[in-house]
Amino acid sequence: MSKGKLLLGVLAGFAAGALLGILMAPDKGSETRKKFTKKGTDFADDLEGKFDDFMSSVTEEFEKLKKEGKDFVQKEKSDFEEMMEEAKTTMK
Repeated sequence: MSKGKLLLGVLAGFAAGALLGILMAPDKGSETRKKFTKKGTDFADDLEGKFDDFMSSVTEEFEKLKKEGKDFVQKEKSDFEEMMEEAKTTMK
């Protein structure tokens, strides 16, 4: 199971539990609406934090792969140039 699916499942479970907890509480409607708003805000903030963390890790991984790709191309170019020099020397 991927981390994304697991995270989505956990967040959905959290949201469903919070919703049921609020709906079952013996409070007045105005209090329940305030709780909904507070839980929604908390949930959105938590989700935003998790999304920021996810995007940071994706960005870091992308930069790492980009650097590895550049290093690989540079090494292969250098190896090719050496082989061409050897071939020129051999041909003379």
